[in-house]
Amino acid sequence: MLTIQNYIGGEFLSPLKNAWLDNYNPATGEVFAKIPDSGPEDVDAAVKAAAAAFPAWSRMPLEQRHDILRAVSDGILANLDRLAEAESLDSGKTVTTARTVDIPRAALNFKFFATALLHFASESHYMPGALSYTLRQPLGVVGGISPWNLPLYLFTWKVAPALAAGNCVVGKPSEVTPLTAYLLGEICRDAGMPAGVFNIVHGLGPRAGEAIVRHPQVKAVSFTGSTRAGAEIARIAAPMFKKLSLELGGKNPNLIFADCDYDKMLETTVRSSFNNQGQICLCGSRIYVERPIYERFRRDFVAQVKAIRVGDPADPGSRLGAVVSRMHFDKVLSYIDLAKEEGGAILCGGHAIEMSGRLAGGWYIAPTVIEGLPLECRTNQEEIFGPVVTIQPFDTDDEALALANGAPYGLSSTVWTNNLSRTQRLAAELQAGIVWVNCWLLRDLRTPFGGVKQSGVGREGGWEAMRFFTETKNVTLAE
Repeated sequence: MLTIQNYIGGEFLSPLKNAWLDNYNPATGEVFAKIPDSGPEDVDAAVKAAAAAFPAWSRMPLEQRHDILRAVSDGILANLDRLAEAESLDSGKTVTTARTVDIPRAALNFKFFATALLHFASESHYMPGALSYTLRQPLGVVGGISPWNLPLYLFTWKVAPALAAGNCVVGKPSEVTPLTAYLLGEICRDAGMPAGVFNIVHGLGPRAGEAIVRHPQVKAVSFTGSTRAGAEIARIAAPMFKKLSLELGGKNPNLIFADCDYDKMLETTVRSSFNNQGQICLCGSRIYVERPIYERFRRDFVAQVKAIRVGDPADPGSRLGAVVSRMHFDKVLSYIDLAKEEGGAILCGGHAIEMSGRLAGGWYIAPTVIEGLPLECRTNQEEIFGPVVTIQPFDTDDEALALANGAPYGLSSTVWTNNLSRTQRLAAELQAGIVWVNCWLLRDLRTPFGGVKQSGVGREGGWEAMRFFTETKNVTLAE
């Protein structure tokens, strides 16, 4: 039985009240680790350690701070296989996905922002008799709360820019997938990061997470997770005048027009629907297809989805693994039942997969395609966050746009067309923070990332992240 500990002030520590939570392997349903059930007292200890470390870290020469963050990036890559296996064990995703996507991206996050801190410039404005210039100064202690679907990937997406900007961090990974964050503490320590600069507190959202949000010395909170939790964080933090970045849910549309590159579209759409068991906030869960190619798409798409191999996450031949938890397993299956009640036709999947041997207790769901549901039904309006998509034909550009914008979320949209005029119009009118045209999940880390409507507020990535984690001050010098 593995025991995961908090990382506070450069030391691995048990929770102060010695309370623990079970950590499950989704592939088998078995408990394989204990994690801290931290409370406000643990968060307070972490904040104090971060506050004590802040003066030296914020004043450290930029080149030295860069070198430490680059060493963290190198440390992640040096532990690629170990971290990939841990991510798979913890989350149920395949080792292949973790090794090729999650862990390399976590290393790149640190590498990118280590470089960015050397080039983060301020503005100056000359006028006759005076010069004004802008200072962008670190906030102090900041909080980062990350989700379970891309555990190390999204944890580092918050931690790296906050540290690069000169802040000290109290981070809370999801209690469902804490293992790679725990290992990141070891990597940071080995990279020479000073004690207290980066602290990790494990535990439940309503206890440890809320304590981070409520702590008066935490100046900003970056959160990725559910819309419900984001609303609660905003309710607490807004009266305290904290800076907030909230990346929340998605119900992303995929608009497929008859003039698309069909083969490229089909391959990408299968991937964008079910990658990581559909547990990516950017997955396209509502697929709308122009009527002239709808029947062809329906046939080919269902055939390819049926061929997806769901199996042991440790098996290189498995394309999909287990969903992350028993609770999430039950939720996804309940939405499939709801879709049937709402009149949807299950074209493939629609059931749990019973495994044998050591995997018999795991949480596996067949990739599911549903047809015949109206836009207004709950299945098309609520985030399922699993291997479930709906498909529907459309006839006109205006109808496609209305369908795409007809959900309360607005994180991403995907458009497949070779019509430039249509591309420009849809890109401007789609209610989404990200629009991909003839591609999916093609990310340039210099670009802003975030959503509109119930998908959140604020932007992450590039200079947007560096600006979020700094306070802007104008200085004017007169002659």
